[in-house]
Amino acid sequence: MAKLFEQYTIKDVTFKNRVVMAPMCMYSSHNEDGQVEDWHRVHYPTRAVGQVGLIVLEATAVLPEGRISAKDLGIWSDEHTKGLTELVHLIKAHGSKAGIQLAHAGRKATVDGDIFAPSPLAFDDQYKTPNEMTKEDIVKTVEAFKQGAIRAKKAGFDVIELHGAHGYLINEFLSPLTNKRTDEYGGSDENRYRLLRETIDSVRAVWEGPLFVRISAHEYTDGGMTPEAYVTMTKWMKEQGVDLIDVSSGANVPATIDSYPGYQVSFSETIKHDTPIATGAVGMITSPLHAEEILKNDRADLIFLARELLRDPYWAYRAAKELRTEIKSTVQYERGWL
Repeated sequence: MAKLFEQYTIKDVTFKNRVVMAPMCMYSSHNEDGQVEDWHRVHYPTRAVGQVGLIVLEATAVLPEGRISAKDLGIWSDEHTKGLTELVHLIKAHGSKAGIQLAHAGRKATVDGDIFAPSPLAFDDQYKTPNEMTKEDIVKTVEAFKQGAIRAKKAGFDVIELHGAHGYLINEFLSPLTNKRTDEYGGSDENRYRLLRETIDSVRAVWEGPLFVRISAHEYTDGGMTPEAYVTMTKWMKEQGVDLIDVSSGANVPATIDSYPGYQVSFSETIKHDTPIATGAVGMITSPLHAEEILKNDRADLIFLARELLRDPYWAYRAAKELRTEIKSTVQYERGWL
């Protein structure tokens, strides 16, 4: 059997294969209240029918001011739990596991009102200048991640991922390019890591299941974070009980990125072996043979697919045929998958 279709277990959660739907914002909570809508009820279960092993929901805001856009999903209120519970049920009904990415957009929030970041630096001239977070703001935010984890658990999710990438709040604290603080949350690696440390501890206090962290392992800018620089922090993450690093890159500061198929895989490989910790590889992975190569050469443990699953919800079926591996379909689709 192809390694892509081997089971993979983290803690007591077993994924039926190593294909993961990466979190991708859908901007479809059209009432701007963070609620699950019909789009989500179709979009995510379709990929479960397509036999994706783990489906991770889009960046889901732990505070309303932490939304990337006003139409993002939310988990800042108990009122969000009902819709998320329904979505989890629809995903699991087809044998997939359900994950959720807990997020705060920081200075890249585009909602009305004040936005917040470690330092009062706008992303570019198209974004608002954020308020520098006070210690009270930090305490509030860490608690919001904890409450989000409690709601995720009530909704029945199998996996929680903390969004520490792509220039959003946690990423902003981790990077010396965006964190110019002079208190205990800025300066040294340990200080810049402090917000994430407190967030992981608060989430782990209420969540026993698999915990992922997404990072932007390379910032493509002088003085920015690199995979090698991140190893110190990923070691701390492992010590705190993080199970897997979802290794992406970029978007914390404006930069030119030479992207090509697999351009982030070497970052995953560095984090995986130098920490060591399980990793997920993501970024322009479209070919089943490429995915299999990454796994067989021990460069990652899971394959995160993003835009390719927008183009083809049944990518797993196509991959299985190409890799000469039989996988089960839903009963309703058996006549077409034989």
